[in-house]
Amino acid sequence: MLRDLFILSLFAYFCYRTFKQPYIGVLVMLCITYMSPHRLSPWTISYSLPLFFMMFLVTATAFLFQKDKDQFQWHRLHIWMLIFMVWGIFSTLFALHPDWAIAEMSRVIKIQIGIVFMILICQGEHRIKAMIWVIALSLAFYGVKGGIFTVLTGAQFRVWGPPDSFIEGNNELALALLMTIPLLFFLFSEAKNKWVKRALMVTMGLCFISVVGSYSRGAFLGLIATAGFLWLKSKYKAPLAVLGIVAVLGAVPFLPDHWFERMETIKTYEEDRSAMGRINAWTAAYNVANDRLTGGGYRFWSPLSFAVYAPSPEDVHDAHSIYFEVLGELGWPGLAIYLIILWGWWRLSAQNAKLAKGHVELKWCVTFSQMSQVTQIAYMSTGAFLGLAYWNMPYELMTIAILVNIEVRRRLADKKSATESETDVPTRGAGTSAALLQRHP
Repeated sequence: MLRDLFILSLFAYFCYRTFKQPYIGVLVMLCITYMSPHRLSPWTISYSLPLFFMMFLVTATAFLFQKDKDQFQWHRLHIWMLIFMVWGIFSTLFALHPDWAIAEMSRVIKIQIGIVFMILICQGEHRIKAMIWVIALSLAFYGVKGGIFTVLTGAQFRVWGPPDSFIEGNNELALALLMTIPLLFFLFSEAKNKWVKRALMVTMGLCFISVVGSYSRGAFLGLIATAGFLWLKSKYKAPLAVLGIVAVLGAVPFLPDHWFERMETIKTYEEDRSAMGRINAWTAAYNVANDRLTGGGYRFWSPLSFAVYAPSPEDVHDAHSIYFEVLGELGWPGLAIYLIILWGWWRLSAQNAKLAKGHVELKWCVTFSQMSQVTQIAYMSTGAFLGLAYWNMPYELMTIAILVNIEVRRRLADKKSATESETDVPTRGAGTSAALLQRHP
């Protein structure tokens, strides 16, 4: 009850602050989305309260009464996200299970509404960095918690995420932590205080341990891809290489035999029931996409659908892949739009890094853009084995990349204007002196 009272008191305080500074409401909504602090108090009042929706109403009201509003700036990546949403709404009209599809569609629409608020309210370096801090630390909380649990129990048990959330499962939490590690590395690069740097380094290590302790085979493959790309993008190549070698050599003797046995099933997937179930679901997604232009609609994975489209009708599974999830639910056009969005995210990060390169005051934009690409590698590699195509985090990181692009272009335009003004002053002075000399030689 004390924990419950603390959470509710803190929530009330931030509601008050949001009326003065609406972007604080966005930060609180991000914290509720990723950390779900009210879910840490079961059997209490806050557990079932719609805190996210309540904060959304407070933020929207505060924004309406705000005098100085940032102008909404369209970006083609956001336009593609809206097209993706519209196609999802269209596919819902022909969904195999309309009730399930409508429930998922409403979640997708809520994400897009949140993105509009982020673009309107959270422009500027300070607010962008604040969002990165909140997202990273909210998820890192479970990485630290899970990492300590893994060490204390000798990795005998799996690490799980917060209940009743997108990342409740061990596989989903592992993906979230893999995407969080590059964000923590960005914060580490930006930190000035040595104790903050050390704390972030320990946090990254515990998140790594937590990913290993999740027993997720998809996350294990994603960890290899993410670690390699992080090393390529980092300026700390030698320390990271040494740290990685020490971490692997130090972890191997302490991991139990059944951890290695589970990872070994990656090679012998034909004998693993879970892996064959995924292949059966992927085949069903392929078949329904070939049969229906709009796919089966959101959440079409049911015994009835599998009876028609799956090779093994009795083996019903979720997609367990972001790509096959979109293919099965939204058809080939939906998958094409989804891949365009992922490519646009990659290109935008590369563009931001290129624009900001060489400008000292924009060095943080370069670092974040590089880590954004590492995060995308984690999402795309691990997501190949997890069904999180409509999870908030990728789309909100895309939105932060859009905000970074807005900030970079604004800074460069201001810098160009200042340079032109400085150049024009002596020119006008020289012209005036010449005219005076002509009049009074």
